Amino acid sequence: CIAPVHFNLCPAGTEGPGVSVSEERQSPAESSAVTVIYNPYASLSIEQQRQKLPVFKLRNHILYLVENYQTLVIIGETGCGKSTQIPQYLAEAGWTAEGRVVAVTQPRRVAAVSVAGRVADERGAVLGHEVGYCIRFDDCTDPQATRIKFLTDGMLVREMMADPLLTRYSVLMLDEAHERTLYTDIAIGLLKKVQKKRGDLRLIVASATLDAEKFRDFFNQNDTGDPSKDTSVILTVEGRTFPVDIFYLQSPVPDYIKSTVETTMKIHQMESDGDILAFLTGQEEVETVVSMLIEQARALARTGMKKHLRVLPMYAGLPSPEQMKVFERVPHTVRKVIVATNIAETSITVHGISFVIDCGFVKLRAYNPKTAIECLVVVPVSKASANQRAGRAGRNRSGKCYRLYTEEDFEKLPKSTVPEMQRSNLAPVILQLKALGIDNVLRFPFLSPPPAQSMVQALELLYALGGLDMHCRLTEPLGMRIAEFPLNPMFAKMLLESGNFGCSQEILTIAAMMQIQNIFVIPPNQKAQAARQHRKFAVEEGDHLTMLNVYEAFVKHSKSSQWCQEHFLNYKGLVRAAVVREQLKKLLVRFKVPKKSSEGDPDPVLRCIVSGFFANAAKFHSTGAYRTIRDDHELHIHPTSVLYAEKPPRWVVYNEVIQTAKYYMRDVTAVESSWLLELAPHFYQQGTHLSLKAKRAKVDDH
Repeated sequence: CIAPVHFNLCPAGTEGPGVSVSEERQSPAESSAVTVIYNPYASLSIEQQRQKLPVFKLRNHILYLVENYQTLVIIGETGCGKSTQIPQYLAEAGWTAEGRVVAVTQPRRVAAVSVAGRVADERGAVLGHEVGYCIRFDDCTDPQATRIKFLTDGMLVREMMADPLLTRYSVLMLDEAHERTLYTDIAIGLLKKVQKKRGDLRLIVASATLDAEKFRDFFNQNDTGDPSKDTSVILTVEGRTFPVDIFYLQSPVPDYIKSTVETTMKIHQMESDGDILAFLTGQEEVETVVSMLIEQARALARTGMKKHLRVLPMYAGLPSPEQMKVFERVPHTVRKVIVATNIAETSITVHGISFVIDCGFVKLRAYNPKTAIECLVVVPVSKASANQRAGRAGRNRSGKCYRLYTEEDFEKLPKSTVPEMQRSNLAPVILQLKALGIDNVLRFPFLSPPPAQSMVQALELLYALGGLDMHCRLTEPLGMRIAEFPLNPMFAKMLLESGNFGCSQEILTIAAMMQIQNIFVIPPNQKAQAARQHRKFAVEEGDHLTMLNVYEAFVKHSKSSQWCQEHFLNYKGLVRAAVVREQLKKLLVRFKVPKKSSEGDPDPVLRCIVSGFFANAAKFHSTGAYRTIRDDHELHIHPTSVLYAEKPPRWVVYNEVIQTAKYYMRDVTAVESSWLLELAPHFYQQGTHLSLKAKRAKVDDH
């Protein structure tokens, strides 16, 4: 290692966490997880605790700036108190008088719920009354009583469909804005337009990183050149700082998983007290490292080492009791090791962390306009993320960060992560903007404009789904109804068509199940037993009908947790799927979609799936891989699919693609090629563009 570099960051407070995560599927199951945070001031009264936070010293100054500027941009590290305290300062200063509401948006569902819970506790309120939250499929607010409301940025955008000027709100705070999620960026663009019509609306943009000037300049409506007339201003919340020594490798390592385990054990044997936080890219890696560390810790204990290791995973899909363990105190004879995804980067503060191990990679969703494929891909972290990770070791005392890459590689890292808006499939975004009456989406004030090719492809897909007409206007009623669903437009189309195919009951279940991650539980030490139980549910047509089977068996067995345990199924996930199904059912009832069942006939269900997911179709090739019909891109069936070890069907549709060593299709179902031509004529038959003709030729050639 080379000489350490000192790096100062502010310490932890009692702020409830937001959750920043790039897990393989963002799931509503997250929303039922209650994330807690260690509170070093727990023995003090609530008021004393609040006054200990760094943001408290700036209370009056913050209120002055909100009064005098339309937009306040706040830079403050995680734990400074901005998320929990500023909404309360505003309420105490009268911004919630006369029925007005202060709203705080969070990029993640878990964050909206957990921060709302913390604020309700501080105010001695029952969650859902004075303080509430609103997330996808779960509204815990009272229209008459709620004065401080936490919600996801996606729900704020959805609210604007009914109330474009957000007339109920006096102040809107966009928290964790540095994450630059798809809906954070849409909300930013929309709020800029709203502010021009509502001079009384105040906006607070809270960020943990130093991109404040970009936000300030974007919202500043002063075009006179006179700084005294600026409508936006920046405020930095300082905190106490603890130095973090950063260590780099002298040469790159081929396997960061193995290096993470080795570095953890070396710290445990060489360093005195202090817990360890290791960053990896996804759930599978986390579980692998946890298993390896537990094994090594046992071996070490047998040699007579007195200090024991307690190894804990941390990722979005983890059941809440398991998440809670991360925050529990351990005896002095035990060192805690937390193995986490980037959920632990800017979102949670764990007391006692003195050592951070950074693998240098992160899993992100990325859309390639050339192949029209959106997938999850592991990429090097940005410098901003690497610094956030290092900072986790300096929250309560000085610490050390071990980067599993060279200093030269660090210097080559991008300054910040590319905003989601510039690396996502834009169909949901465009649909929402159209539903909000924004016809010319190309002229929308994006903070970071997306690639034009991505915009065009999104318009093509929405046209093929029937959501837009030839003039790119929202169709009535189909386009408007698709926009009403809090789901990907493909799922919405599939649900709306289900009555016509006579299988709305089955499609409701499939759509709900596909929103939950990790239905199948595979304990590392019981893989064979779990696989045996899971095979009982497998259906030869593929994953969609397999998920239908699992849910129907769950209901048949009275939604028993014991039955789930015996069959290695995620009980909480299945319960959540039932809640999601009820919410989607209400929408189908509202849109008068007939309640019908296919009575065990798979064909109507499969045809209905194709009606929504025709764009995600692939054909088996003589090379032994699949190729997309859309752009002739090579894909493989994911090992978790029930079709993985079977004879490959000639034609399939899939929900999503993830990229590791190869591009893998996930949630895959076998279909007939004739269904593609019949159910997606706009996509495979019509049009003069050569690529459309080529698509038609490929489907005909079967």
